[in-house]
Amino acid sequence: MNSPVILIIDDESQIRKLLTITLQSNGYHALESETAKEGMITAASKPPDLILLDIGLPDESGHEVLKHLREWYSNPIIILSVQDSEEDIVSALDHGASDYLVKPFRTGELLARIRSALRKNSFDENSSVMVSGDLIIDFGARVVKKESKIVKLTATEYSLLALMMKNEGKVLTHQYLLNQVWGPSYKNESQYLRVFVAQLRKKIETDPNRPMHIITESGVGYRFMSK
Repeated sequence: MNSPVILIIDDESQIRKLLTITLQSNGYHALESETAKEGMITAASKPPDLILLDIGLPDESGHEVLKHLREWYSNPIIILSVQDSEEDIVSALDHGASDYLVKPFRTGELLARIRSALRKNSFDENSSVMVSGDLIIDFGARVVKKESKIVKLTATEYSLLALMMKNEGKVLTHQYLLNQVWGPSYKNESQYLRVFVAQLRKKIETDPNRPMHIITESGVGYRFMSK
């Protein structure tokens, strides 16, 4: 089995070196680019399995690079940046980033995010059943089970949970969730979303006050995780 190829687009040589060593020691093959232009050329000529993209590039904003890449590149893109404002994070996620890590970050967390992003195809679109920890969702029958017991959900709760589970490990912004489940006219109804998330947690979490599945990303959205 070939090692997953990961492209690092970052202008800091020490960061690239650290990332390359970390990736290679964990079974990945690393490619390096120090500018936006070089990164986009490398991505086009040798499409990687995942891209680690810095926002602060010398020749073009990483936000613009992300937009250009998403015109044709469908594999995961994880943003690495010193910028930690909600505006930057939400903008990156809304423009197609799979995840966002603020520098400095722990290598263990980065590797976990990479594994999660690379599992994006672990949900087989040809399969009607998905198992995630203690939860099972049968898309064909529209049935959810927790520890083998059927969980009674409303149609909206089911749609919200199904969307989250299909994107396991990925941060989904408030706007994205509202648009996908309720439609464009609800895109600013964050309180509406919080109510439904609270209802879902009561039904699928062992302790709704300490959720293990539906994780809040403060000011940004939610991330679904297996236990």
